Amino acid sequence: MKKSPVPSINTVAKKITGRSDSVLARKTIRNSLVSVAGLIGRPVRDESGAYIGKLVDIVVRHGEETYPPVSGLIVRVGQRKSFINGARISTLTHDEIRLSSLKINLEEFKRREGESLLDADVLDHQIVDVNGLRVVRSSDLYLAPLDKEIRVVGVDISFRSFIRRIFPGSLSRRPTPEHVVDWASVASLADGTGVVRTSGSRSVLSQLRPADLADLIEDLAGREQGALIELLDPELAADALEEMEDEELQGLLRGISSERAADLIARMEPDESAEILRDLDDEHRESILNSMDASVASGLRDLVSFDEALAGGIMTTHVLITHETDTVASALKLLVENKARDTSDGIVVVDAKGRLLDHIQTLELVAAKPSSLLSTLIGPPYPTAVGIETPLKDVIEEFGNNRGSSIIVTDEKKKPVGRILADDLVDALAALNEHRGFSQGSGAL
Repeated sequence: MKKSPVPSINTVAKKITGRSDSVLARKTIRNSLVSVAGLIGRPVRDESGAYIGKLVDIVVRHGEETYPPVSGLIVRVGQRKSFINGARISTLTHDEIRLSSLKINLEEFKRREGESLLDADVLDHQIVDVNGLRVVRSSDLYLAPLDKEIRVVGVDISFRSFIRRIFPGSLSRRPTPEHVVDWASVASLADGTGVVRTSGSRSVLSQLRPADLADLIEDLAGREQGALIELLDPELAADALEEMEDEELQGLLRGISSERAADLIARMEPDESAEILRDLDDEHRESILNSMDASVASGLRDLVSFDEALAGGIMTTHVLITHETDTVASALKLLVENKARDTSDGIVVVDAKGRLLDHIQTLELVAAKPSSLLSTLIGPPYPTAVGIETPLKDVIEEFGNNRGSSIIVTDEKKKPVGRILADDLVDALAALNEHRGFSQGSGAL
């Protein structure tokens, strides 16, 4: 799965564009930060200062807003946990919370969709710092007044804050802004109902390379891996999974539903999908395949059935097939429609019976008249082709005689059914070297 090492992720992070300006850079915000960990267990009082109860947790509303606003407080009043609307908060300090009324309506707390509990769901959980491209654990969270509401503005990842919580009173309860990550660059992955989503984190994650996202996913554990996957665009998530180490990927697939796994695997290159499915046990593989579109599942079952030491076992079925009677214009249109796929080296031309005639490079198509028939471009040098059952060592030899970036795979009737890319051949050789000892003189090379 995983390709060659990538440049330092910190270098990549510096190239990411479109980040929001950090609110932590504002002096007024830095001076008004209040620690969530420090507030838990502190008194909640009414307008006159009379004691109401002890703070149990803080509820925030998450959605499209970059900085989640506090929607309420969970307060222990006697033996009961009550909910107080966040609009009632008048003063929030390191030592207490004051409410804006003498009369408070105490409601029984019931979690609503789109809400998270800062202490129970986020504090001490793994999060992704999408600007720094790293997985960290939240030692503390910080609130501050922003846009007329109290909002989560930062997360503390320092060891100092961790120690402060273990040994209360041993260190200052005051926040240390130099160790606080702006919430705009955070993807928080754990809550009681799903993912704490912010528009800022989704935007930055979408700019990362699949290899970098794969590293982040591998650094996470358990349900938080699945949560990050849910945060990504499905196509990007599929690309990231292609870059993961085999063992890590198998673990991730065991932790998500068969329906979700099917959706992601179906979006991958067919040869990558087949490789993943081969490594699963029969029951898990069938569960995923049964959750796919029937035609996609049928094609993948065929690929999985091929031995990885044969051409059919390493080919992709993404081939752009045209007929000799088609025009250059229609072939170019087909290339544009499939630009998201790795088909940039051209199109395959077949005769009336579907048999391989030629493989025409994209450059040849661009240079030809749009109205010309593809039959006028057919000619030597003709494409290299191998059969589905061709052994890997023969595929290597044919690749050496081929000037293109891929070779065509045909069935027994000489109809094109797939193609083998150079990088797929390299991956296959690496896998066989590792699993079958080819490097020990097996004769494959």
